[in-house]
Amino acid sequence: MPERRRIASLPDRLPDRLTALRTPADPGFWRSPVRGVRFTAVLGLVLLVGLTLLFVTGLLSYAAYNPDLDPVNDKTPDKGLLGLYLFAWPTGPHWLYRLTQGLHVTVGIVLVPVLLAKLWSVIPRLFALPPARSVGHALERISLLLLVGGALFEFLTGLLNIQLDYLFPGSFYTLHFYGAWVFLAGFVAHVALKLPQAVRVLRSGIPRGEPEPPAAPDPLAAPDPLPATLSRRGALAMVGAGSLLLLITSAGRSFDGPLRRTALLTPRGGTEQGPGPNAFQVNKTAAAVRITPADTGERWRLTVRGPAGELRFSRAELLAMEQHSAALPIACVEGWSTSDQLWRGVRLSDLAALAGYPDSPPDVFVESLQRSGSFRKAALRDNQVRDGRSLLALEVNGAPLSPDHGYPARIIVPAAPGVLNTKWVETLTFGEL
Repeated sequence: MPERRRIASLPDRLPDRLTALRTPADPGFWRSPVRGVRFTAVLGLVLLVGLTLLFVTGLLSYAAYNPDLDPVNDKTPDKGLLGLYLFAWPTGPHWLYRLTQGLHVTVGIVLVPVLLAKLWSVIPRLFALPPARSVGHALERISLLLLVGGALFEFLTGLLNIQLDYLFPGSFYTLHFYGAWVFLAGFVAHVALKLPQAVRVLRSGIPRGEPEPPAAPDPLAAPDPLPATLSRRGALAMVGAGSLLLLITSAGRSFDGPLRRTALLTPRGGTEQGPGPNAFQVNKTAAAVRITPADTGERWRLTVRGPAGELRFSRAELLAMEQHSAALPIACVEGWSTSDQLWRGVRLSDLAALAGYPDSPPDVFVESLQRSGSFRKAALRDNQVRDGRSLLALEVNGAPLSPDHGYPARIIVPAAPGVLNTKWVETLTFGEL
């Protein structure tokens, strides 16, 4: 009988158990004592500065490709009005792209802990019901959807690209470009709505020497918080430490020597590429794109086209021309770069003169021996051809180019993205593009 009475009492307690269950839509579901408007506001202002820098440097990276010059440079042919900001990419200072793209990738990596902490701090609001209390609230939620979705998409695709994991359902170039504009739409709307509130929250903690009105309830604070094991300042310090760790283990890929070995989290870290004058970072190797010694041997000829017709030069004939030197880095869209290397070869402007443009060198269309893969063909603007540092390089650091650095000849242009410094050059076609 006692056992039967105990079993019979279980249904009486089930309603209490069910009442205690909470869903993410219930504010009581979220019990961290760290969440609060000041914590979120600090993270938000850091992201405001960082994401603005990311967007500006991203636009500069896009402009550096001269996407309006020739369709082969642009993977977004239907961009429409989104291309109105484009301008002729300059050749000086020669380290310009190294700086802008290095900042773009490094700041993006460093902001990952800040972004995740910010999303964690506001996640209760994402589950709040009803989804929209008014038209204005509905617009705010839509902007938040664009902001969060766009930010996660941009960070994820960017990090995958840095790690050379091309898991995209299409071109990274195209996806990242349109994703950036979706993110910007949500970002601008969110900043317009929330920046005044964030400033008020941060200023409310500054002593003014006058009585403060009673504080309003913190909408992000847990109504039933668990005992604190970490202060909000401690949580911010942890986020900062995570960002610092990512900086230390990734930024070295933009430098040569010992610092590159600290870039443990990027494929472009580690030791230099072999011994000798060609011992600096490469992107694609000759073996990876199936360039063979037969392709680059004695039978190789450079074809130069223009009003003077079609001219063909052996490597020996190119070496017999007037040679010029330029100290220029290689900088890749993935964020890694080298220090200045001393390149030597024939000026592109001199080759343009041979092609029939002695006074005003025009654009040039460059084709590589590489038969597959992106950017095996590229276009350079006339200002890049005119620059005396723009070379068809035959040597680097006093030695012939190695196969991985583009032997028998490669393009090197100041301030240009690495993919436009075409390796294993086969044809140069001068003319307006």
